[in-house]
Amino acid sequence: MADRNDDGSDRYRAPALDKGLDILELLANDEEGMSQIAIAKALDRTPNEIYRMLDRLVRRGYLVRTAADRYEITLKLFGMAHRHPPMRRLVSQALPRMRRFAREAQQSLHMVVYDRGSCLVIAQVDAPGYWGLAIRVGSHISLLNTGSGHILLAFADAAERQLMLEEREVMPHEIWPDNLDGRLADVLARGYEMMPSQQTTGVTNISVPLIGPAGTVLAALTCPHIERIDIEDALPKAQVLAMLQAAARDIPFAADGGDQAVPGFSSEGTKA
Repeated sequence: MADRNDDGSDRYRAPALDKGLDILELLANDEEGMSQIAIAKALDRTPNEIYRMLDRLVRRGYLVRTAADRYEITLKLFGMAHRHPPMRRLVSQALPRMRRFAREAQQSLHMVVYDRGSCLVIAQVDAPGYWGLAIRVGSHISLLNTGSGHILLAFADAAERQLMLEEREVMPHEIWPDNLDGRLADVLARGYEMMPSQQTTGVTNISVPLIGPAGTVLAALTCPHIERIDIEDALPKAQVLAMLQAAARDIPFAADGGDQAVPGFSSEGTKA
C-alpha cells in the first residue's frame, strides 16, 4: 500500500499507469468505441499524450482498433477476472463463519445470490446432529416467495430491482405477494426478513444481507429456522437472527468495505 502525504496526495505517482487505467475505465463504460480524439477530449489530454498508451493497450490485447478507427475494450479483463471468480472467493471466505453459526445456533444455513431472474444457492451448511433441513447447492429458488429473494430485492436500488423483476423466472406455485413494494420497504428499513416458509410447514425463514465493500448487497444468508423440541437449550428466533447478523458482518469479503451498518440494528446486532 502506498504511503500518503498529510494532504492526502499520492507520494508515489505512476502517471503512465494512471493514464492507461483512465483509458480502460472510460472505454469500459462505452458501448460503441471511441476515437483517439474523443478519448483525449474525455480525459482532458491531448491526442499525442495518449497515442503511445493506446498503441500499447492494443498490442497487449486490452483494446482493439476497429476499421472505423475507433478503440473498443476487449474481453481480456473479463477473462482475467474469471480466473479467480469472485463467487468462489466469497464462498471460501464465508463457509468457516457459516459452519460456526450452524454449530452455535443448531440450525442449517445457506447463501443465495441473484442469477438471471432467480435466486441461486451457492453454499449450504447443515445443522449439527443427525437431521436438518438443507437446500441443495445449485438450486434456483423464487425471488418473490423466499426470504432470500426479499433481501436481494429490498437491498437493490430501484433500477436494479426493476430489472430483476423483469428478468424474473416464474417458479412453480409462485404467487406475487400483496403490496410487494411495501414489504420490501419494510425489509430494507429493519435490515432483515423473517417470514414463514411458503414451501415447508413449520419453518421460518430468517434472512439477512451480506453487504460488500461498495455498500451493495452481495448475497443473502438464510436460516430455515425449525423449532427444536428435542433439546432443552434451543435458541429463540430473535437470538438466531442476532447470530445470523453477526455471521454476515464477520465474513472477511464483506468486511473489506469497513463497517457496513444494516438498517434498524446496532453494530452488536441488537435492535436500535
